[in-house]
Amino acid sequence: MAEDKENDASGDEDWAGAIAEQGNGEAANADATENSGLSDILNSVIAEEIGAVANNLELEMILDIPVVISMEIGRSQISIRNLLKLNQGSVVELDRLAGEPLDVMVNGTLIAHGEVVVVNEKFGIRLTDVITAMERVQKLQ
Repeated sequence: MAEDKENDASGDEDWAGAIAEQGNGEAANADATENSGLSDILNSVIAEEIGAVANNLELEMILDIPVVISMEIGRSQISIRNLLKLNQGSVVELDRLAGEPLDVMVNGTLIAHGEVVVVNEKFGIRLTDVITAMERVQKLQ
């Protein structure tokens, strides 16, 4: 009978140990789940930061590419015969009225309108209307 009590006591200890291990396992699972959520958040933040750095690097790569910017007062269409007749003092009529804004072109694409200004005895242009990317796309269609 004493042996039975010892076996029962050791059995109780086994059960207690098993329950404790199970509790530790659940705590470990909870920690793993919590750490998993935290790592997902950290991975997301890191991915966003890497994406931002990559975008900045891509932008840095193109910032020094030269483009041609030109201001267009107006246009006119004439024949080659009349073009060859032009000489000093000739006047070519344009399709714009005096006071109308000029077109600001970058590599041949209209990006803005503006007016002529003089700064330190040099001509310049003050932008009065910038064409949005959406407006440029609509003009292409």
